[in-house]
Amino acid sequence: AAMSRKRLHQLVDSLGRSAKHFNKSEVECLIKLFDTLVAESSNRFAAVGFDRNMFRDTLYSAFGMTDDMIMDRVFRTFDRDNDSCISVVEWVEGLSVFLRGTLEERMKYCFEVYDLNGDGYISREEMFQMLKNSLLKQPSEEDPDEGIKDLVDIDYDHDGKLSFMDFEKAVRDENLLLEAFGPCLPDIK
Repeated sequence: AAMSRKRLHQLVDSLGRSAKHFNKSEVECLIKLFDTLVAESSNRFAAVGFDRNMFRDTLYSAFGMTDDMIMDRVFRTFDRDNDSCISVVEWVEGLSVFLRGTLEERMKYCFEVYDLNGDGYISREEMFQMLKNSLLKQPSEEDPDEGIKDLVDIDYDHDGKLSFMDFEKAVRDENLLLEAFGPCLPDIK
């Protein structure tokens, strides 16, 4: 069931403010896209929004993402209220950062994706899990252990894990480190 015009206008208004990187017509298009995708899905959650599989299909078809572990983390990062379903608000606000976020916002987002247990740090185990995961996909001479050693160099306070401050400092020095632990942002060509 498509939403009423009044509800659409209310949503466009509020999301026009909270998803600050989109203008109102973009917000409206994203809401309509969300509705279309949800309507196409024969899913029991569909009334509420995207479940994990729908979201994963969208990340794959729209942004070419293929890494299951990373897509799962992106889902959790978008799913602000942890109800295992992405609402239209979470979709538009999530895409605002995902597609157009400032460096600051993208750093927070990437950090959240990589902080697997949500404790505010990226531990060596978390790094290893993600790097092993992404390095296996591009067979190279690079040994995951070597990659980890390089990354431990950005653990500025030498406590064996990366705080957001460590991560932020490293990324400000070298922007390429933003997605050091796996591609979780769209490839904007």
